[in-house]
Amino acid sequence: MICMKRIWQLWAMVLLVCFGPGLGSSAAGAAENNLVVFAAASTTNALNDIGTLYEARGMGQVTFSFASSSTLAKQIASGAPADVFVSADLDWMNYLEEKKRVAPENRLDLLGNQLVLIVPADSAIKSIDLKPGASLADALGKEGRLALGDPEHTPAGKYGRQALTHLGLWDQVKDRLAPMKDVRAALVMVERAEAPVGVVYATDAAISQKVRVVGSFPADSHPPIVYPVATLSGAKVEAAKRFVTLLKSPEARAIFTKFGFTVR
Repeated sequence: MICMKRIWQLWAMVLLVCFGPGLGSSAAGAAENNLVVFAAASTTNALNDIGTLYEARGMGQVTFSFASSSTLAKQIASGAPADVFVSADLDWMNYLEEKKRVAPENRLDLLGNQLVLIVPADSAIKSIDLKPGASLADALGKEGRLALGDPEHTPAGKYGRQALTHLGLWDQVKDRLAPMKDVRAALVMVERAEAPVGVVYATDAAISQKVRVVGSFPADSHPPIVYPVATLSGAKVEAAKRFVTLLKSPEARAIFTKFGFTVR
């Protein structure tokens, strides 16, 4: 743990040198309103717009780190200098609560999403009825693989495995996966036609002109997709709370809705 903390200290110093005091203040405390926000990859577009809104209002600067919720949660637990965490599922937020990086009173459920099946835009596949008995193996073809976030740790991958298992389709694809580091990486695989089919969030599919949605997973085939947000222990508490308050504002809600999220 001491070694990991030293690594994150060095990481913060590199960020300070490369990006200036606005970012470095998250670790060094130089600018109280400047924040570092760790957030699930699927929130990239929406949160970038909200970060611009935060800065336009003179509230400070926001630097985002987007990746799989699992990757980010482990980094935070190891001492990464972050002020706010937005997770794509409850499990990784619970993990940080167990690690005492999040207090129960400092978290709330922010967003919801849907799980969909996508293909490259020029695919011959028109639709796939996601129900027991569907043939995903046929959609994959002879050598194709199913792109999705790694089901061993990414929220989108775990939801995908749960949904496919519920529908009795997991055995068809479990040996033909292309497990990716996060859901956006799975999206890229299908965009490039390196995978003929992928499982992503509806919000990811909506931002791409290179894929088409060919099926939506039934809501009861997996646990509800919930994005919690929390301020982190050791963070700039007041500024972090102001940012979370902004996330619940009508302006932010409109941005989230524009990108296809449901707002809780």
